[in-house]
Amino acid sequence: MSTILFELGSEELPPKSLKPLRDSLKASVESQLQEANISYDSLKAYAAPRRLAIEIEGISEKQPDRTEQKRGPAVKAAYDAEGKPTRAAEGFAKGLGIDASELITIETDKGAYIGYELTIQGQATTELLPNIFQTALDNLPIAKRMRSGASREEFVRPVKWLVLMQDDQVIDATVQGLDAGNQTLGHRYHSPNPITIAHASDYLSVLESAKVIADFDRRQQLISERVTALADEVNARAIVPQDLLDEVTSLVDLPVALRASFEERFLQVPQEALISTMQADQKYFCLTDSEGKLQPYFIFISNIESKDPSQVVSGNEKVVRPRLADAEFFFLQDQKQPLIEMAESLKNRVFQDKLGTIWEKSERIAKLAAFIAATFRQQNIAGYADIDVAQATRAAMLSKADLTSTLVGEFPELQGVAGTYYARLNGEPEAIAAAIEEQYLPKFSGDKLPQTAVGICLALADRIDTLVGIFGIDQAPTGSKDPFSLRRSAIGVLRILIEKQLPINLVSLIEQAILNYQDKLPKAGETLTQVIDFINSRYRAMYTEQGVSVDTIQAVLAINPHMPLDFDQRIHAVNEFRSLPQAATLAEINKRVANILAKSEGQVGEAVDESLLTEDAEKALYQALSTAKTEVAPLQAEAQYTQILQSLATLEVPLTGFFDNVMVNSEDEALKVNRLTLLKQVRELFLTVADVGELQI
Repeated sequence: MSTILFELGSEELPPKSLKPLRDSLKASVESQLQEANISYDSLKAYAAPRRLAIEIEGISEKQPDRTEQKRGPAVKAAYDAEGKPTRAAEGFAKGLGIDASELITIETDKGAYIGYELTIQGQATTELLPNIFQTALDNLPIAKRMRSGASREEFVRPVKWLVLMQDDQVIDATVQGLDAGNQTLGHRYHSPNPITIAHASDYLSVLESAKVIADFDRRQQLISERVTALADEVNARAIVPQDLLDEVTSLVDLPVALRASFEERFLQVPQEALISTMQADQKYFCLTDSEGKLQPYFIFISNIESKDPSQVVSGNEKVVRPRLADAEFFFLQDQKQPLIEMAESLKNRVFQDKLGTIWEKSERIAKLAAFIAATFRQQNIAGYADIDVAQATRAAMLSKADLTSTLVGEFPELQGVAGTYYARLNGEPEAIAAAIEEQYLPKFSGDKLPQTAVGICLALADRIDTLVGIFGIDQAPTGSKDPFSLRRSAIGVLRILIEKQLPINLVSLIEQAILNYQDKLPKAGETLTQVIDFINSRYRAMYTEQGVSVDTIQAVLAINPHMPLDFDQRIHAVNEFRSLPQAATLAEINKRVANILAKSEGQVGEAVDESLLTEDAEKALYQALSTAKTEVAPLQAEAQYTQILQSLATLEVPLTGFFDNVMVNSEDEALKVNRLTLLKQVRELFLTVADVGELQI
């Protein structure tokens, strides 16, 4: 057992790709070693700005020998009557390079054959490794590879050196066009000269002495700890998004955390703009107080140990000041006109060629938001019944105004956020100001939902208007192409209606949205169907992510509920029904009943004639059905779907008895129709919740 070290040195690797490159390299090497049947104790992958490395401890010296069985002609064809090898046997042996006397007999299900057990010697690990590493490099997720100079080798950046060692010996190999050696390079500034690695297991310590922490995870942990410590010194909390932390970790060999500050006057600017520019442009970690309010500090990670850190801090403060000043200028410039005047500029901005301007979209959103708000009031929905319809209309007309602002022009991610700030500065009611930002929630899977009633109206209206418009002009998403993010919009609509417990019919909202387009959508009927079908198709993606089985979703989809909240309640009811001991039998019986009724279309009556119930089993089913109907009626009125299915579970015994003892397709037509009617009523009772016949239990 020995230790293997592989390191590929290059110019600085793309920081956003460094971690994925490390993980891919490790996964590929592990997979190839397993395929080659080479054992090892541990495998670690390292990544720093100028290197990717693999260290394998306790690796076997060679592949194990293996026996491979070669099978030749049948024994009958291999030997003549005297038991001597035929030409077929001689030819088979010659092909293997052995004498015919060494052949063995192999017994199989199809008879006896001649054969030979060939022992294949395992290759030395050092012979296999160069190709394994080269293959792993070739398979790295690199969008665009480059060549350096006259070399024909391609990689994400020009390669500079290669280390490939077994313990204290260099493995004679060429990878990525470089000859292997035992020399690496340390920190570009603190340790620029080549360093010899005496033993493969010394890798981390050798580099650390050269001011390089090669272990990505350890480097990241050090950054997190030092950022937290510096934030604690000023009683603040650091904003540390994982993507930013990964990128900063990829930019430095030797992380040195320093805290700097900026003028407090910049805090009058929307903090989202300041945070955005410091994170995106400078890779700084911003600091907030315990309530999330931005503080006039930031932490940055330097790649050098300066003899005078104050100079480094001062330099970064000078660099960030103009960027913050730009954000301040944009913010102050926008305040020269009220938000409603900004909205007027939307009349010249196109939303979509066939669907008009953003101003026209705002007008449609306003109408739909008012319709939703009125629905809240009419249905007296708890927590939303006192919504001001006029505020919903006003918020919608202002909702897209900030798209014309210079602040959003510079920071597109602040759409909605900027509008909320400007609305407050203009003295708009808080309900309107908050709704302008909330209209974009949720922005992604798992994101928070709008909290205010007006914000909910805007979020629903905006998404439904877009869904209806884009489907109405035949530009529905295809495959992976979804330029208007309609899939995300549909899931957003469902999440809001379900998680906010809003008992609203989705069809009525879509119909109203279609009416708002007036003559712009020539195929209104088709559009309604397509949008409903599209939103229904999102249920599967949404619920499977929550661990709900596909057949449960199909069982509810089969009855096509138009209220997402109602759909959700049915899903939970069917999920609980699956765990009942009667569930499998009832699912199978429902499937059987559905098939029987499908073949008997037109022969089913409306009411069961008790006088035609001749068999004890059908009488028992009728009585049980009548009892179940009585129990289900009040539960159905209150949408108590779980209790309904628990009540219907009692039908298992009478239904089983019915099918065991009653001939449905009786020769007596009246009996047949009556029995079909009985089954139809059983089926309809289950369909008040879902089609449990879809369940695969």
